[in-house]
Amino acid sequence: MDKRVIELIKAALIEDGYDQDVTTLNLVNKDIMLSGSFIVKATGVVSGIDVAKEVFKQINPKIKMEILHQNGDFVNRGDVIASIEGPMRDILRGERVALNFMQRMSGIAATTAKFVQELANTDCQILDTRKTTPLLRILEKQAVKDGGGTNHRYNLADQVLIKDNHIAAVGSITKAVEMARKAVGNRMKIEVEVETKEEFLEALNTSTDIIMLDNMSNELMKELVEINNHRKKLEASGNMELKRVRSVALLGVDYISVGALTHSYKSLDISLKFYKNLYKK
Repeated sequence: MDKRVIELIKAALIEDGYDQDVTTLNLVNKDIMLSGSFIVKATGVVSGIDVAKEVFKQINPKIKMEILHQNGDFVNRGDVIASIEGPMRDILRGERVALNFMQRMSGIAATTAKFVQELANTDCQILDTRKTTPLLRILEKQAVKDGGGTNHRYNLADQVLIKDNHIAAVGSITKAVEMARKAVGNRMKIEVEVETKEEFLEALNTSTDIIMLDNMSNELMKELVEINNHRKKLEASGNMELKRVRSVALLGVDYISVGALTHSYKSLDISLKFYKNLYKK
């Protein structure tokens, strides 16, 4: 597991005060063992199951968690995605953190899967954005992949993306692309955001690799796709709702970026149900 994720889990446990659980530590005998199941309460896609397992591992490596559904698996209401067994004290202290990670990541994966399904039998891909929860990007982008989506740049260092403010700073799209290409050569892709037909035509005659069609109507995008004639990769962005993405994909764009994947998802309802057969070591 990525060291960044391990550190995130450690920080989450500390935030939750797992080592100072005044309820559990004062009410539950340390010798009581517990077993239970993680049950999905709605149809969705699993993500973060390995993160949940690491939560319990950090509290007590003796906790046994058996994963029954892997990240990316479609699940239905009532499905058991994992079982757990170990000291009751330790399981209770990690329960909420584990569920928080898993419910949110599964929610993103399930949302992504819905968008991906809308693009069935097209050559278009669903991309995520940098509209992620601060410090949780690594997990949220993994959840997008688990849902069948494709990650756009991870951070500002991954790819050149020239937006309106960059263009305003240097004077023109052409100049911005020339400056960027001189700086990065061919070792990195360059993308330019355009909002009008005039901006598109200017970008088309530069060395940019990708042109982002931002907040455009389907009619305008259709015209620009025809003008492009596969010269550049095209990405549609802005107001990309579930009910609209298929119509956009059928225009012939290569990518559709959707910020809602990571900022407007609904967490997948997952619960940890304990069995009654409590016992001592």
